[in-house]
Amino acid sequence: MAVEIDHQFFASADSLWAILGTPDRVDWVPGVEHCDLEGDVRSLTLPGAGDIKEQILLHSDECRTLEYSCIEAPGPLQSHRARIEVIPTSTGCRLLWQTEVTPVELEAFIRTSMEGCLVRLEELLAAQR
Repeated sequence: MAVEIDHQFFASADSLWAILGTPDRVDWVPGVEHCDLEGDVRSLTLPGAGDIKEQILLHSDECRTLEYSCIEAPGPLQSHRARIEVIPTSTGCRLLWQTEVTPVELEAFIRTSMEGCLVRLEELLAAQR
């Protein structure tokens, strides 16, 4: 099973992709204090939760698609793979975000984190208008 988000933004696909398509930009991720990007691996610092490392598997500006996998994390994470796609619409754009994670017990935490990101993305895009 996967956590899936399909969210409409009233901002251009280019505006949203400028945020999401920059792998070391993390101001849209609540709780992340710092990010380093070395090659295709980004290291994230989350005070109170620990450090994680994600590998960028696919980054396509042309398709506005980013795929990544958590390769190192504290706690019981066994596997993680996520895909973000930004699709232009007549009123702005849609964000399709899917994350597959095991164990399944982590899905609620992942969904809450993703929903927090949506709130922050809305705030960042509103500030650009």
